Amino acid sequence: MTQPPHDEPTASSPEELREQVEQTREELGETVEALAAKTDVKARAREKAAEVKEQAAARAGELKGQAALKAGEVKGKAADLAHQAQDRLPDPVKDKAAQAAGQAKAKAAQAGQLWQEKAPEPVRQKTAQGAQLARDNRNLLLAAAGAAAVVWLVCRRREG
Repeated sequence: MTQPPHDEPTASSPEELREQVEQTREELGETVEALAAKTDVKARAREKAAEVKEQAAARAGELKGQAALKAGEVKGKAADLAHQAQDRLPDPVKDKAAQAAGQAKAKAAQAGQLWQEKAPEPVRQKTAQGAQLARDNRNLLLAAAGAAAVVWLVCRRREG
């Protein structure tokens, strides 16, 4: 008997030969399926696109988290600087600012009364939302005003 090309012994019975043929068919089928999958460009492109999309979504999530952290840090630094600037304001400036705020509050009350009488309802609602936002961030607004006053004083002293 001669040896087959795979250096496997030939089957001694027809039953063994059938098993070898069946095994070879299965291996050949798997090889064909693997080759077909490699040549299916559309499927491979879809898989790659899905992979890239997942990676982009993950990276976007990371960047969003980093941006939120940085925003929190910047907000904290800005608040600290505003408090430092407010602490450095001379008492006469603080007193004038408080007096001006009192006068502004009185005039605002008068304007508010007139506003309630004359403004359309949708406009009043939007304005109320803005006012609530300002009230919720009052300390930040005061700190920013204090910082602006310090900058104004510094610029004024440099000119004179």
